[in-house]
Amino acid sequence: MAIFGFSFAFPFLSIFIHHDLGVGQGRDLDLWTAATASVSGLAMAIASPIWGVLGDRYGRKPMLIRSMVGGALTVGLIYFAQNPTQLLVLRLLQGATSGTVAAATAIVAAETPRNKVGWALGVVTSAVALGGAIGPVIGGVAGAVFGLRLVFLGGGILLLLSTLPVLFIVREGPRHMREGPRVGTMNLIRQRPGADRALGVLIGAQGLINLCNSATQQLVVLRLLEMLTSGVAAVTGVAFGLAGVASSGAAIFYTTVTRRLGYVRTTALAAILVAVSVSLIAVSPWVALVVAGIALNGLFSGVVIPATASMIGLETPPEAQSTVFGANASSVALGFCIGPLVGGGVAATAGVPAALLVIAAMALSLAALIAFGAREPEGFAAPGAARRPSHGT
Repeated sequence: MAIFGFSFAFPFLSIFIHHDLGVGQGRDLDLWTAATASVSGLAMAIASPIWGVLGDRYGRKPMLIRSMVGGALTVGLIYFAQNPTQLLVLRLLQGATSGTVAAATAIVAAETPRNKVGWALGVVTSAVALGGAIGPVIGGVAGAVFGLRLVFLGGGILLLLSTLPVLFIVREGPRHMREGPRVGTMNLIRQRPGADRALGVLIGAQGLINLCNSATQQLVVLRLLEMLTSGVAAVTGVAFGLAGVASSGAAIFYTTVTRRLGYVRTTALAAILVAVSVSLIAVSPWVALVVAGIALNGLFSGVVIPATASMIGLETPPEAQSTVFGANASSVALGFCIGPLVGGGVAATAGVPAALLVIAAMALSLAALIAFGAREPEGFAAPGAARRPSHGT
């Protein structure tokens, strides 16, 4: 429900800046889109490790509530924005105060039995993807009927409402609130040989896949603006909706593939297919193929994101989950920050198709990072896929 509130509005930032804030199409629109999309990630990258440490020390449930309320206020206030600078400031505040997915992931990873972590985090990712699938479809239609300002206000209200089930239903084991940073997070991690290097690779991989996704999301809107003269919001909503549905299904069922191929092989192959999907968006002359490329990108990203998150959860001691996922959220946020800057910068100088091909190349580098740098979580190696020892083991 929280991600529905976010995705109800944010896929249409480019359209909001163009139509509601009066920025003309072209280089200015590309750069303002990149700036407003990336500044939130920059603020989140700085704030997330701090929230993570506080979560391990004082409780993960309070951090989740804080992130949802912060998101609700900053998203809703976009309704009042009158120029791109005001929008930029609100996006900065949103990044500093939100972080819903990281907070929820830390609770689930810490409270779930180890043999169910992969499935449980897949369900979390599926819920995120489902919210991301429904939000753009309804938001696109609502934007066409009521205007995007009311869509942002509605997104803020939805985020506020989504705090209620967390407040009244979610429970957290008190043991996890007091341990972790007080006994030394790095010392806990180093008790497992090679875990620090493995976590570094996986956290970097999470940042890179989100860099690719955030850049692609912004570039897709610009690509459709080039190809269509009307109905961009509706088509964008449908495309992101299909991507979200595909990602939601993949996030639940990817564990079936990992049991046969292992986490590393499955994730590396999915990253290669992400590159293929983004390339299809870049070279396609037809809107229908662009939409298909967006859906395929959602499908394969829906494998990479939960698989790497599950590997992080399995490598991390329960007492340090919130701190490690806070660091991971920082990497993810940097990806969200850098992705639009790379995409917008290349698009402004060389065109949107060229920018998409650059992102496809980054997805291939992600596949190489996982294939040669990651390892199978202990006890989860697939047949024929031996656990690769890390340096220092």
